[in-house]
Parts: sequence; structure tokens; C-alpha cells
Amino acid sequence: MSEAKDLVGAVLEPFGGVGRLFRLVHRVRLGDVTPSGRLRLDAVVRYLQDIANDDAYASEIDNPGAWVVRRTVLQVHGWPALREDLELTTWCSGAGGSWAERRTAVQGASGARIEAASLWVQLDPVSGRPARLGPDFDVVYGPSTQGRRVRAKLALGTVGPDPAAVRAGSPFALRRCDLDVLGHVNNAVAWAMVEEAMPQRCERGGRFELEHHQVIDAGASLRLVRAEERLWVLDGERLAVAASAAEVTAENG
Repeated sequence: MSEAKDLVGAVLEPFGGVGRLFRLVHRVRLGDVTPSGRLRLDAVVRYLQDIANDDAYASEIDNPGAWVVRRTVLQVHGWPALREDLELTTWCSGAGGSWAERRTAVQGASGARIEAASLWVQLDPVSGRPARLGPDFDVVYGPSTQGRRVRAKLALGTVGPDPAAVRAGSPFALRRCDLDVLGHVNNAVAWAMVEEAMPQRCERGGRFELEHHQVIDAGASLRLVRAEERLWVLDGERLAVAASAAEVTAENG
């Protein structure tokens, strides 16, 4: 059993062979790819969001819909391509007080492979504040965690961009279609910002980490600030999103 100090996604835990698995099949469509024909990061995250939502509702836990993403790690070992059929498999790989880690494996019929880990925080549907996981959650998802505890701590925003990088940042315009049913910018849109700021880096694949530090509302004034393999999204002077990119190594994979 891992200690509670583990950061979500620091190591992408394999399925332990016990507990609930949920699967779906998805074909890569025209609106989800770049001009080169590879699947975009924001599309990957929409797929992760869809399977998480479908699994939660199929599980019949008491609060299936009131969850928000805090942190996501993607390890792209091979990009899915246009019209490639993908099998997505998801399971719960760790839990904390009001949150849980969801692992998802994406396998393509033509050899694509992506591994993902996301921290989802459960909210009270009335107050909108974090709500502790209940016994119903433990019954359904507890076995696959095998007792692994994870924290909701964020790590990427501890060092911010220097003033020169901020001055060189570029604005990012939001659209009405970027908002979800909560009236906030959907988490997948932050990954579109990574695609916008790091197009060549994204083409190579690798390990991508992204943390949501603040909710982004309609009308936010966003600026993308990149320094080498790091990206910060500022809403005015406030840090909204932090992201990083790296090669997949034995240490991080």
C-alpha cells in the first residue's frame, strides 16, 4: 500500500487485478485531430471526461455528477490517428478525503497508446464545496484502490514565470462554447491552451501534466506564458492553470 504522501499521477499505477473496470470504444473523428492527423490533447481529455462520467452514472453511486478535475497526467506513448478505433479502460487507483484518482488506459487498434491519471474532487451538489467520499463510493471503487491514498496537493504552480516571460505571453480568447453546465470553462479547454502554446512539443508526445489552480469563468482575461517546457495560464495576475511537458522516462513512467 502506498503512503498518503503520494502525488496524484506521480507514478501511473497499473490495474491491480481487483475491483471495478469500465470500458468504452471511441473512434477518432475529424473534429478531434490536428492538420497532421493526430489526436489533440484537448480531445484526449474530453474522452477521459466522457468515460469518467459514464462510469460514475453506471456505478449508481449517490453523487455521480458533481465532480471536477484538479490535476491530470497524460503519458503519450503513441498518438492516435484519424479514424483509429480506441478502447478506453478506466478504474479508481487511489482515494483521499473528498477526492479520488482515476486511471485510464487508451489503446488504439493501430498501435496508439496513452496512459492517464486524473484527480477528481467530489463536490456537494447544493453548496458546490468539496464533499467527503461516502461509504457508497468505497463499496464500488474501494477494492481497485487496494488501500492506496493520494493527496490533492498541487505541485506545478510553486514556481511561477519570471516577469520577462509574462511580458512575452500571448492572449487566449475564450468562446461561449468553452463553458460547461457549471458555467465555468471546461477542463479540456486548458489542454487546448497547451496545444496552442506548445504545438511542436505536443507533436512529439511524451508526458504532460496539468493542474487547475483556479476556476476560469466567462469573461476571464487569459494570457499564456511559456518558458521552455513549462506553461502558465494567467487570469489577470492570478494563476489559473499550470502545465509541463517532458519525455517519458523510467522514473516518471
